[in-house]
Order: sequence, then structure tokens, then C-alpha cells
Amino acid sequence: MEVYNDMEEEVIELHLNESAKGFLREAAKWAYFLSILGYIMIGFFVVFALFAGAIFSSVGQMMPMGQMGMFGSSFGMIITFFYLLIATLYFFPIYYLNKFAANLKLAFKSNDSAALASSFEYLKSHYKFIGIMAIVTLSFYALFIIGAIVVAVAAAFNH
Repeated sequence: MEVYNDMEEEVIELHLNESAKGFLREAAKWAYFLSILGYIMIGFFVVFALFAGAIFSSVGQMMPMGQMGMFGSSFGMIITFFYLLIATLYFFPIYYLNKFAANLKLAFKSNDSAALASSFEYLKSHYKFIGIMAIVTLSFYALFIIGAIVVAVAAAFNH
């Protein structure tokens, strides 16, 4: 572990006992497994996004008298964009998780401190991305709730 103080680099060595190494090895296996599942899910999102336009336009054509009409293809484009956006946002934390697992495995295999440090850097990036996304999501929820309250109050005063 490196600690930085006023442009001077102080290096403090940490030693991992066997149980800590075992925990980290198991964490690397689970992180790798979850990253593979994440890549598969991203693939599903992309495939669905690519076919969403065709699916919704065909549903619109099957409706009696073309009730969906233009809405079907527009809705399909919105769904396509939404799922591609989700796939793109989902890619980064999955990538960081995969790199964490791969570098951690390499660190233990070759007893490489630089690979260990790199793995923890990717883990930090993974959690940082997830944290920022949580803040953004909570902010959207708060705006939605405030907007719903404003609309409800405005509707109550108009009656």
C-alpha cells in the first residue's frame, strides 16, 4: 500500500496471511463468474435492442385498423435507444469487475504486487462507477417524486 505525503512517497508493506489470500482468491472467482454473466446480459440487451424496432413495428401492423400505427415504430426506436443505453452503462462496471478478477488471479499466480495493486484499482473503479450511478438514480427518483407532488398539488388547486 502506498501513502502519499507532500510529494514524498512512503511505502508501507502489508502482508497477507493464508486466510486473507484464500478470501481474495474466492472473491476473484466470484467476480470473474459475475463478470461473465454481466457480459452475457449485455449481449441480451444489445440483441433485444436491435430487434425492438422490428418487434414493435410488427406488433403495430397486427393491431386492428393500425391502432399503434406510427406509435409502434417510434416506441420501438425509444426501446432500442433505452436498451443500448443500459447496455453501454452496464458495460463499464462489468469490465472493471472482470479486470479486477483477472489481475487478482494473475497477482496470486505470479506473486506480482503490481498486478495486485492494479486489481484493487479496478475494484475501486467498479465501486466508484456503481456509487455514481446510484447517486444519479436516486436523484432521478427524487426529481420524479417532487414532480409528482407538484402535479398533484396543482391538480388539487385546480378543482
